[in-house]
Amino acid sequence: MNAPASTRLHGRLAGKVAIVSGSTQGLGADIARGLVAAGASVTILGLDAPTGRAVADSLGDAACFIETDITDDAQIDRAIDVTLRRFGRLDFLVNNACTYADSGLASTREQWTHLLNVNLVSAAIFAQKAAPHLSRGGVIVNLGSTGGKFGAAGRALYPASKAALQQFTRNLAVTLAPDGIRAVTVSPAWTWSPSLEQLAHGSIDTADKVGEALHPLGRVGRGHEIAQVVAFLCSADASWITGVDIPVDGGFSILGPDQGVSPRDWFARLQPAD
Repeated sequence: MNAPASTRLHGRLAGKVAIVSGSTQGLGADIARGLVAAGASVTILGLDAPTGRAVADSLGDAACFIETDITDDAQIDRAIDVTLRRFGRLDFLVNNACTYADSGLASTREQWTHLLNVNLVSAAIFAQKAAPHLSRGGVIVNLGSTGGKFGAAGRALYPASKAALQQFTRNLAVTLAPDGIRAVTVSPAWTWSPSLEQLAHGSIDTADKVGEALHPLGRVGRGHEIAQVVAFLCSADASWITGVDIPVDGGFSILGPDQGVSPRDWFARLQPAD
């Protein structure tokens, strides 16, 4: 369960170069590590310079960090230019950066505009600017979420952004297909990350216990499991996959409101215990 991506994808991305936004910590950092483990060089982007440099340093010469605000077009241009100068090419773009701030129906116009700018518009602009530089066979991976597939009380902004990102990915895939470039989304369910760590007060066992009822595989995901799938989708082994969403969610998205339990079992729970 805890095997790193390198055990099955080692060397498959040798000579390739990726940019991963929002990769100074959490899932983004795990994806960067997984791509490097598979042989790629990676540019790590984010706003937290000390943490980003530490992640890049831990990966050696295969990684560099560029402090980048993805809502600024000039900074996106700079990230691409520095990557091309440092590594000589660009093969993969992973749009992982996002904000989770969401006040649901109470959200203001400014909150809507900010979140959609970070989660959707900036990913689209990054794809637009990166596409002319991607090699034939290149891939754009947009990080979706199960949150973009189902309703949830008290939320509106984040789910809307992730649902829109899936549609953008479909359009992007058709647009870039003649250039030999693929586009996919990867949608995790609950995955161990700084946000989940905060909710679980630092205990992954607590996160697994809470997530057990919502994921048929009985726990929350691990970042390296998402990274493994991203690395696969970037590889030639996934050369016939484009325009689709890949759920990496422990079975979360196959459950209905009944949580996979039959009506007989739900009614049995109403019976008094002997």
